[in-house]
Amino acid sequence: MNLTFLGAGAWGTALASHAAVAHDVLLWGRDAGQLAAMAASRVNAAYLPDLALSERLAFEADFERAAAHAMSEDDGLVIVATPVSGLREMTRRLAVLAAARQRPLRMLWLCKGFEAGTHRMPHQMVADELDAAGPGIAVDYGVLSGPSFAREVAQGLPCALTVAGSAPVLAELSQRAFHHHAMRIYGSDDLIGVEVGGAVKNVLAIATGASDGLGLGLNARAALVTRGLAEMTRLGLALGGRAETLMGLAGVGDLILTATGDLSRNRTVGQQLASGKTLDQVLADLGHVAEGVRCAKAVAALADAHGVDMPITRAVCAVLFDGLAAADAVAQLLQRDARDE
Repeated sequence: MNLTFLGAGAWGTALASHAAVAHDVLLWGRDAGQLAAMAASRVNAAYLPDLALSERLAFEADFERAAAHAMSEDDGLVIVATPVSGLREMTRRLAVLAAARQRPLRMLWLCKGFEAGTHRMPHQMVADELDAAGPGIAVDYGVLSGPSFAREVAQGLPCALTVAGSAPVLAELSQRAFHHHAMRIYGSDDLIGVEVGGAVKNVLAIATGASDGLGLGLNARAALVTRGLAEMTRLGLALGGRAETLMGLAGVGDLILTATGDLSRNRTVGQQLASGKTLDQVLADLGHVAEGVRCAKAVAALADAHGVDMPITRAVCAVLFDGLAAADAVAQLLQRDARDE
């Protein structure tokens, strides 16, 4: 298969390197100098230092040539590996190329979160851009999500993910592309459930990181993960997702990983906030995207719009944006009235 990855961050690079073991893979990034350095050293020094990339992985700095690589075959896949904030632009550019070449477009995205301001889910953003591009473009699209630290994937350690798409062919192509060596891919038709799980778990990981940073113990962490899963599920159902999806890899699986793993950027944000650092200081030190910070307001807004009770999410927003101390947020949660589970 011909695969093109758009975005040379940690996750895009790691998954591209994995896929390149079995397929013809091109990795595109905005920084031509970075790509040239990666091609020469076989290492992504900025995001995955000291981890060797597949010798088969190729690099392309020209966007059109990179996208054409995947579009040249009917079973080719374009994988958008940008943050949520870059998804609209990538979709728009791909739609223009697909229309010009009269070629089908099959695309996946790896980002997790909701759009700032509009609160749109990734698949809604993609649909918006495809509708604006007009008729005549044959497009199948979907999301690849689940518990996955980029560094471990780049190391070749075992990983299991879920793909959900607009058509069954997306699951079939994704399994051909990635279901080999140490990675397993499970198919789903629940785009909403997969996307809600991927977005909300990042917000909840900030909460568990703060709890760990305050030294509140493993009991508190387990309680936050469990009650956080209840919040995630309530929102997912309200938006049209399915409970079984949120009890799978893209929901509870990703939540457990992100809330407890030391490689989690969102968990690190919570830990650092608990130590007394400001949000600006934390993000400056982090040096990577923490999607939980970007989409926390959107999650809270969607909860309001759909009448969903999400007290942990609201506490995270108060700490992130209202200056509430992490210890005070915990105290407020502990003062909530008793209720049935």
